[in-house]
Amino acid sequence: MKAIRVKNLRKGNPTIEIEDLPDPVLSHPQEVIVKVLAVGLDGTDKEILKEKYGVPPEGEDDLTTGHESLGVITEAGTDSGFRKGDLVTAIVRRPCRNQNCVNCRNGHSDFCQTGEYVERGIKGANGFLSEYYKEEGRYLVQVPLDLLQHGMLVEPQSIVEKVWDQVLRVQQRLIWEPKSALILGSGPLGLLAAMTCRLLGLEVYVWSMSPQDSLQAQLVKDSGGMYQQSGAAGAAATLTAYAERLGKPLDLILECTGFSPLAFEAMAVLAPNGVLALLGVTPADRKLEISSDMLNQSMVLENKCVLGSVNAARKDFETAIYRLQLMEKNYPGWLDRLVTNRMKLDAVPQLDFSSIPIKAVVDIVPVEQWRELVKQTEEAAYSFSV
Repeated sequence: MKAIRVKNLRKGNPTIEIEDLPDPVLSHPQEVIVKVLAVGLDGTDKEILKEKYGVPPEGEDDLTTGHESLGVITEAGTDSGFRKGDLVTAIVRRPCRNQNCVNCRNGHSDFCQTGEYVERGIKGANGFLSEYYKEEGRYLVQVPLDLLQHGMLVEPQSIVEKVWDQVLRVQQRLIWEPKSALILGSGPLGLLAAMTCRLLGLEVYVWSMSPQDSLQAQLVKDSGGMYQQSGAAGAAATLTAYAERLGKPLDLILECTGFSPLAFEAMAVLAPNGVLALLGVTPADRKLEISSDMLNQSMVLENKCVLGSVNAARKDFETAIYRLQLMEKNYPGWLDRLVTNRMKLDAVPQLDFSSIPIKAVVDIVPVEQWRELVKQTEEAAYSFSV
């Protein structure tokens, strides 16, 4: 099988190549073989492919990338809980081996306490940007056939669902009736967050660098949100000025850019009793002067909360499936427009990420063949079982 590999990560001077690897073989009754249909690319993939900071499996020098997967099961172990023809996506993170990590021992490796977790396609385990992969059934989530076209978006949407779940848990501290949400950034995660907040009935405002006439801005407007280009001529020059111009409490802020100075500014404009969720990071070493006394007083006297969030658990993947179905039902075609670039596997090594307006998807199998492939696999499984 073919796979995208970041070569020689441990030796220095890594390269990106398409490599022929042996097809995976079942070795345990809990395992399955998945034929990959498509893999989405995000900022983490950009950093791995361009900055080459990923971590290969223990004892290896190379890493297969990709963590936003959609595939169909072609072989299923007897104890896997799946069957041939099932459409699936995969949870990214695997628990650490430290027996004292209570979160990893209880299905919440996204809250690993040791940092010794493994993430497929990112840290310590090969990813899904290949023609096939092998996985244990407990790390797979079944995707309904009506989400066939958008199943590779389940993983990024799961990040948004985890944040919302954590916000609700935090806000059990008081009676909270949020009215508005501010989304910082209009990348795939920011746009999915904006749409999610709209479906939750919130007034949504998006502050981002993309032009006012961009596709990002149009997608926000088409979901019923308000869009503002940061630093645009005639507009508020800073986030603080923009918040003042809005003239209303910002109950929830989702920071999706990873630009740390913006996170500190968001703390100041957050409404009393509000929550600021930080979803993004960038590999930089910035230094910033802040009004620390003012921020401290604001956080304490107004009961503000700041939380960080990364990765997601099974229940977040399951909620993500529901939410994506709701998006497609209420805003048909919106998710299709979110995916701006589709490419074949052999185009990845030469990919220029700056040419991607919003979201890129690598089609391992041509899209027009997906439905027939799933049907044929299901029929083969049915014939075998009969």
